[in-house]
Amino acid sequence: MIKAATLAGVILSGVLISAGQTTPEPRTFFTEQMGLSDSQIATVARGKALVKVLPSKTPAEIFVFGAVFVNGTPEEYLKLALDVGRLRRLPGYLGVGRFSDPPTLSDLEDFTLEPEDIRNLKTCRPGKCSVQLTAEAMQALQKGLDWSGPSVATQVNDRVRRMALEVLRRYQEDGNSVLGSYRDKGRLFDMDAQLQALLSRSKALPLYLPGLNRYLLDYPNTTLANVESLFYWERVNFGLKPTLRLNHAIAYRSAGPRGVAQVVAVKQLWASHYFQLALDLTVCFTESGRNSDTGFYLISLKGSKQEGLTGLKGSLLRRVVVGKTRSAQEKALLNIKKALEEKQ
Repeated sequence: MIKAATLAGVILSGVLISAGQTTPEPRTFFTEQMGLSDSQIATVARGKALVKVLPSKTPAEIFVFGAVFVNGTPEEYLKLALDVGRLRRLPGYLGVGRFSDPPTLSDLEDFTLEPEDIRNLKTCRPGKCSVQLTAEAMQALQKGLDWSGPSVATQVNDRVRRMALEVLRRYQEDGNSVLGSYRDKGRLFDMDAQLQALLSRSKALPLYLPGLNRYLLDYPNTTLANVESLFYWERVNFGLKPTLRLNHAIAYRSAGPRGVAQVVAVKQLWASHYFQLALDLTVCFTESGRNSDTGFYLISLKGSKQEGLTGLKGSLLRRVVVGKTRSAQEKALLNIKKALEEKQ
């Protein structure tokens, strides 16, 4: 049995393997870090997707590991990962859009809240709101609206789009510090502080991939060679209701004395529901002695902190969210495998 994981520990396990460690094959990683059996490892090697929910220290944390062997190249995967249009074809995705450079309001044309969310916003207050918003954002959305008027949904969605655009623009100028804080049932959740705490749990990431570590923490006040970065929004249904999310996607190629790492990280900037903090990381691992053009292991590591998953009702909700997350990740890995192998 593997021990209760932290998001940083799970991420680092995958990164270190991909960054040129001495392990001649993925078996050691799969068995010692992920707790896979011989039959599960064989399943992955045969090209079947395997997804496993990992233990966590608290109910609010969800960690999901996935792996599949792909007959393709890591370079092709990096290209595919930055094609956000492909997400529209994945189960659970209701909408997606890539932001222009610089971002504009027209990029958010289909970025809309559910009718139930709009109705609930009328009575929202800090610590008691069905949509995750800062106190300032709540006031801005509620101020000056005729909540009984026929165009209230149009007005709210217009303000939500402008709010999302402002969040992204400020993040592009000043980084994590502007992502704000909001209260969940009286508890303050500071995005910047939580992300710093998450990435500070281990010294391995700064040691093996210091550039990526700095980029995740200090964007935009740091530069990183061999990186492609883009921003997109998505409307997904991985829980009990559709959720809007703003994301920063990073594709990173690192070559150094410790080996070659090809990594894709997706950092959530904001979500309307569930996800207080989310960081997904995918690494491409080519076995020792195997050429990169004859296939690689795609290792997916997803972690999040989510509100409302404690207590009896929360435990039932957590079971549903975990099940949908696991299913979506398995389908996503198979979708990626199919797309890359069709190119060969």
